[in-house]
Amino acid sequence: MRPAVIAATGLYTPPESISNAELVAAFNAYVADFNQTNAARISAGEIEPLAPSSVEFIEKASGIKARYVVEKAGIIDPKIMRPVIPERPNEEISILAEIAVKAAEQALERWGKPRERIGAVLCAASNMQRGYPAMAIEVQNALGLGGFAFDMNVACSSATFGLKTAADFVGSGSVDAVLMVNPEICSGHLNFRDRDSHFIFGDVATAAIVERADDAQDGWDILGTKLKTQFSNNIRNNFGFLNRAAPEGRDLPDKLFVQQGRKVFKEVVPMVSEMIIDHAAELGIDPHGLKRLWLHQANINMNEIIGRKVLGREPSREENVIILDDYANTSSAGSIIAFHKYSDDLKSGDHGLICSFGAGYSAGTVFVKKR
Repeated sequence: MRPAVIAATGLYTPPESISNAELVAAFNAYVADFNQTNAARISAGEIEPLAPSSVEFIEKASGIKARYVVEKAGIIDPKIMRPVIPERPNEEISILAEIAVKAAEQALERWGKPRERIGAVLCAASNMQRGYPAMAIEVQNALGLGGFAFDMNVACSSATFGLKTAADFVGSGSVDAVLMVNPEICSGHLNFRDRDSHFIFGDVATAAIVERADDAQDGWDILGTKLKTQFSNNIRNNFGFLNRAAPEGRDLPDKLFVQQGRKVFKEVVPMVSEMIIDHAAELGIDPHGLKRLWLHQANINMNEIIGRKVLGREPSREENVIILDDYANTSSAGSIIAFHKYSDDLKSGDHGLICSFGAGYSAGTVFVKKR
């Protein structure tokens, strides 16, 4: 197997951001209206009143302070509470492909090599805009690339699964370079009327180029990749094309993102910590010596515990990168945002870890070394 390198990354951040205060104001206005409208049913004990949210609750529960979104006005309108994204004609690039292309263009520019050398495009993300044609093929076409392209979805772990797949394609000799994109419009599958989750997600797109090591002048050597899945219903999204065939015709919010957060916390943190430590041992890497952790950005409390377990001490913010305070949970893109924004300062020979974990359950570890 030929060794592979992460040669360049790209990031597209939407121009609009929503603060916790703005999100809470919209949510609490909805709650007040709901409770007033249903006062008689609530008084009769038929339904429970809705509880308001607060900035303090959100920050304590998650560490999130704001999130970028592709469309803000609809989300913070108590009568709408969803992004308003008009459908585009088939002849126009779809919005998910559009933001992926923007991230990819930045990665290609940073790479600085002829794009004709890209032999494959992977679109690795949580929620695809449609079943087909594949988003990856649309991105490939928009960028004028050859080779082949396909979509892959492993929820929040999609990017690390994508890096593993890209490294394997390069390692086997199938292609010399792979472009992976992670477009995430998470606001589209979030129920903004649910107190326990209305604050979790944001929108973004990331990209990474993986190429054969003997073609790379700099970048990050991929020392090893490892993937793990374990079935769980504790994070679920039932939205799909078969919904229209269901005879009971349940409400749309029932099909959106739901999770049992406490169970996820208790089960995922030890699973991921053990996986990282075991994988490091297999590679002969001392986890206590890692210079940087670029973890999935879901919850600051999860990341802090995993950081302590892996490094064997209290990590600094420089060692255990946190970007979710500004970006919130961006699903597959979170660890790539962290890597993109906070990796250039490390020195040749420094070791780091890109790690994801999420629905499935799924988890991926990618150990890297600065060239």
